[in-house]
Amino acid sequence: MTTNRPARSAALAVGTALALVAALAPAQARTHAAEPLPAVTPKAETPTLYDDEAGGSANADDPAIWRDAADPDSSLVIATAKEGGLRVYDLDARQVQSVPAPAAPGPDDAPGRFNNVDLVHGLRLPAGRADLAVVSDRGHDRLRVYRIDRRRPGGPLTDVTDAAAPRVFSAGQDEVNDQHTAYGLATWTDPATGRSYALASRRNRTEVALLELLATPGGTVTYRKVRSLTLPSAFRLPDGTSWTPCAEPGELPQVEGMVVDPANGMLYAGQEDVGVWRVRADLSGTPKLVDKVREYGVPGVYDEETEECAPGADPGFGGTRLAADVEGLTLLTEPDGDGYVLASSQGDDTFALYDREPEDDNEYEGGFRVTAGRTADGSEECDGAAVLNAPLGSRYPRGLLVVQDGHDTPSVPEGREATGFKFVDLGRVMDRIDD
Repeated sequence: MTTNRPARSAALAVGTALALVAALAPAQARTHAAEPLPAVTPKAETPTLYDDEAGGSANADDPAIWRDAADPDSSLVIATAKEGGLRVYDLDARQVQSVPAPAAPGPDDAPGRFNNVDLVHGLRLPAGRADLAVVSDRGHDRLRVYRIDRRRPGGPLTDVTDAAAPRVFSAGQDEVNDQHTAYGLATWTDPATGRSYALASRRNRTEVALLELLATPGGTVTYRKVRSLTLPSAFRLPDGTSWTPCAEPGELPQVEGMVVDPANGMLYAGQEDVGVWRVRADLSGTPKLVDKVREYGVPGVYDEETEECAPGADPGFGGTRLAADVEGLTLLTEPDGDGYVLASSQGDDTFALYDREPEDDNEYEGGFRVTAGRTADGSEECDGAAVLNAPLGSRYPRGLLVVQDGHDTPSVPEGREATGFKFVDLGRVMDRIDD
């Protein structure tokens, strides 16, 4: 993963592959023998973001797509750039606004670091209903909220976060500095009550919090924690042994990618080294593990000198469609009510599609890759994704898929960390899926 533990994830994937060659685990043998996934190419790509001493500290992570109902051609992509704040792009992938992350509160404290973003439509504010972009600020352990106004002269986003908005998980600045802070994020509006919520996961922990978004009389937005849910960090394997994903000491298998299906109020959460969970978005009920990553159950030993995990032999208890880390969950809806939960399989640069119906146990429906085309390179180690199956003017009449690229390949000196976002015609994706 580009945001966390890249060496460990790479080492685990490579080491596991070597162990599989020796062990010939049946589940993995089936995966290797499967038909290759179809490929689609991007139509456009955003300007490269750099996270190094020469180019600043901007690092692409997670996108959201906002549709301008009055003028779909003027729709926007709002995306996080970590310490680089937010970037806003038009449908040609050109930047129209850059919003900085908040400064560090003190000289020894972390600056703002925007991790994930999602949208809320029509939240009632004193001046009327507004569409909002909600962002997890990992650096400060808070949510930040931006009003969207496409025709605002200074740029479409205005910060409407209440100054008194609380920390999500931490009791004080010392805990914030430990960075066990708000990380992944998804939004949800309960159709039964009309109340809007954000669900935030905690970095290096298995906790997910449900936060109700609240408008203040002054026109800002704050939130309150309703409840939280802790997913497992250790797992009983079919052979009776217990397994915990290998990580740096003190770290637990975290959740980042999340999405809520508004039709049934189900939250899908990607626990990076484990798999995809399904649970009610109000965090009631019992979570169900929909699918596992291939590395599920693989033992590992952390090496403090190399800061990597050395994997052992694969016992064959993992899945066959996702390679750790599982990332970038988003919902692809269809007009007839069908659709898919889409997950980024970061370890093998693919995207997996699951039926959105819990009654069908979210059956796996296929997958695809985003590969280099004539106008843009593909997506590797994808952290975040967003999809909108709605007409977006002349550029994307059948909708849009936006995916993060963890290894952008511009003509720059080797060794610079370069990331960006790829815009893919959703019609092309659907055509390849249906082939």
